[in-house]
Amino acid sequence: MRKRETVQILKQDQLPLSNIARELVGSDHGVGVCVIFVDAPPGDGPKLHKHPYEEVFITLEGAATFVVDGDEILAGPGDILVVPAGASHAFTNSGEGQLRQIDIHVSPDFSTEWL
Repeated sequence: MRKRETVQILKQDQLPLSNIARELVGSDHGVGVCVIFVDAPPGDGPKLHKHPYEEVFITLEGAATFVVDGDEILAGPGDILVVPAGASHAFTNSGEGQLRQIDIHVSPDFSTEWL
């Protein structure tokens, strides 16, 4: 019989706060991914950067304009973008209200090269 793992319950509002998001660092919790809970006002978002792993963006509310390797992509509620490892990317809240999305870094630690 396999030993059962312990379930972790984390409170989003107790995760470290960056400029526009709460961040769950996977390695701090024995998890293989990092998760960013974005809550950005209009006009805000991260500048151009890239990672050595894939990043998945799930737009929950609002509108975002992404730039991925020079291509502009508009995203709204229910849209999921999968950005390949090594692709330069950025996004901006291009809507009139808050942008809420979940960004999943397919790595237990953040590794970001700002461009």
